[in-house]
Amino acid sequence: MKDLAPANAGKFIDPEVTAEGEPRATVALTAPKTLWFNTGTLCNIACLNCYIESSPSNDRLVYITADEVSDYLDQIDARGWPISEIAFTGGEPFMNPEMIEMARRSLARGYEVLILTNAMRPMMRRKMQEGLKELNAAFPGRLTLRVSVDHYEADLHDAERGAGVFEKTLHGMRWLRDNGLRMAVAGRSIMAHDEAESRAGYAAFFVEHGFDIDADDPTMTVLFPEMDETVEVPEITTACWGVLNKSPDALMCASSRMVVKRKGADRPAVLACTLLPYSPEFELGHTLADAEKAVALNHPHCAKFCVLGGASCSA
Repeated sequence: MKDLAPANAGKFIDPEVTAEGEPRATVALTAPKTLWFNTGTLCNIACLNCYIESSPSNDRLVYITADEVSDYLDQIDARGWPISEIAFTGGEPFMNPEMIEMARRSLARGYEVLILTNAMRPMMRRKMQEGLKELNAAFPGRLTLRVSVDHYEADLHDAERGAGVFEKTLHGMRWLRDNGLRMAVAGRSIMAHDEAESRAGYAAFFVEHGFDIDADDPTMTVLFPEMDETVEVPEITTACWGVLNKSPDALMCASSRMVVKRKGADRPAVLACTLLPYSPEFELGHTLADAEKAVALNHPHCAKFCVLGGASCSA
């Protein structure tokens, strides 16, 4: 049995049926669009509510290498997956010394590349700056840096990420702006704002600092719902698609997978999505062929974040 909070006790146990005995919803990999790589869980900061618990000391997921990324790029070709985007998340991806080379190999294969970052010191090292400028010049318009800005007000952003972090992130964003790199932003649907109010706040923030980011485009300003496992959420049954007027093809596990390398493992593994790196039942195998199986929506995040929250990590 999963170690769930009391609010969801008795739920999300059987991958085939819910606690009420109804058939659990599953999602097939119908149109692979994005292959994610977790570059490692080490991060230069420790955020209050980081779903992956990244920190300066968490190495449960170790650095993936450029050669390992290349192997999966070969597998994309072999499987005929219609992937258009290679995305990198962490931890902080720029902690990984091979981040630029991994991006270079992905861009050279013709993919769009998305890198999630806090735009702080790891990204601002000279080697990373020079690499980013070289990639942007060699592959114009195909590299996007999605910067984590939990809130457009400094005090609320720093309440999540630590004192002074907002200004350091802003410094990195100015560098990206001044060097012509394409930026997006990831925020959080917090502080009792509705979506319209949040987007208006980000729009004013972008104008104030001269950032060419569209606050109304959900692929450029991504607002993530909270992933609080202490909150009770419903299990998703096969009947829910009709009730909610939603297609399983809209969920990110229909269009993406994530590759991770666990500490002590001799090779990477492929997971159903980016949100559940430590849940063994969402590990699909070591190859993309293994990862073509359907995914049972057997976790609170599946319901709250994806089905009901309507969120997606993809650009």
